[in-house]
Amino acid sequence: MDLRIRPLLESDLREADHVFRLAFGTFLGMPDPTKFGEDADHVRTRWLANPNAAFAADVDGRIVGSNFVTRLGSFGFFGPLTVHPDFWDQGIAKRLLEPTMNLFTSWGVAHTALFTFANSPKHVGLYRSFGYWPRFLTLIMSKTVQTRVVSGKWSRFSDMSGRETEGVIEVCRGLTDSIYNGLDLTQEIMAVRNQNLGDTMLLWDDGRLLGLAVCHCGPGTEAGGETCYIKFGMVRNDLKVDDSFGRLLDACENLAAEKGLTRVVAGVNTGCENACKRMHARGFRTNFQGVMMLRPSEPAFDTPDRYVICDLR
Repeated sequence: MDLRIRPLLESDLREADHVFRLAFGTFLGMPDPTKFGEDADHVRTRWLANPNAAFAADVDGRIVGSNFVTRLGSFGFFGPLTVHPDFWDQGIAKRLLEPTMNLFTSWGVAHTALFTFANSPKHVGLYRSFGYWPRFLTLIMSKTVQTRVVSGKWSRFSDMSGRETEGVIEVCRGLTDSIYNGLDLTQEIMAVRNQNLGDTMLLWDDGRLLGLAVCHCGPGTEAGGETCYIKFGMVRNDLKVDDSFGRLLDACENLAAEKGLTRVVAGVNTGCENACKRMHARGFRTNFQGVMMLRPSEPAFDTPDRYVICDLR
């Protein structure tokens, strides 16, 4: 087998998307594996967010696997990492992880992480061999959008322009840094804006930013279908944190309702115990769960007092 690991090119995206769906659909035992994810898009959206952080496994000019790497300032994660089922158990995933680890090293990030199947010894074992350790479960939850549109003190990043955009990005950096030193969601916020994937909801109180939520909405995004997917959300860890978190969820549901979507999906790590309980109290129910693996094996922002939505899929 003449295997090359190389940068993933735009011309590779269609084939990489096919392998992504086939791999996950096959693992999950779907009757038609290529229907996995239906009208959601995890390949093109992540490649466009950072084309220099995507890798392809190429066998004789054929794409048989890919991996996407994301940097959130001082925190990094990778995935989806997928390999064509015809090439499983041939060491291709390990080869894809080699440049991934090198990229993390060059970035100098403090923590790196991934989301994988908690019930798969093979997946957990692979990532353990690269220094990752399984920590808390991550619950992927959803709720039906209420028909009423509620009001609140929030705004949309899409309403910003020019220098105002730069100022808000800087304020967002200050907020994310308050829960994890150096955490920066600029890439995710700008990807949503530039690709028209949804919006970033901003929660305010007397001019002070209390929370934010990066949301993908509908087909062609990581949400797909009639869904608003909160890819990352958080609120300031102060005395009003529980109330602020509820208001942030309201803002996301409001966005979904205005766009005519029927459900909100969000993943929360069970290390963020209070956030999980708050979401359950507000009607979110678990659809499935996986496990977050971290390197090094020590808390990042997965602690009981942090109200963070982040599932790393």
